[in-house]
Amino acid sequence: MKTFLAEIDVMPKKEILDPQGKAVTGSMKNLGLAEIQNVRIGKHISLEIDADSEATASAKVDEACKNLLANLIMESYTFTLTLKS
Repeated sequence: MKTFLAEIDVMPKKEILDPQGKAVTGSMKNLGLAEIQNVRIGKHISLEIDADSEATASAKVDEACKNLLANLIMESYTFTLTLKS
């Protein structure tokens, strides 16, 4: 059994309005940083998973994302796996 580290990024889909990102974009202009535009705000999740192989760990992380960590109607996700040393 190996322990893998998963780094997951969950972001609003491009076609979904991101009110938090819009507010931050507006604040950038107020701070004199008008060149920063189209801010999108999501969440980053780190977790450890014990599995026999990277393929098994990947399948389990994918299942967790689909069933709990991301709302697939409004969000998309990506993740990376590394072997914990």
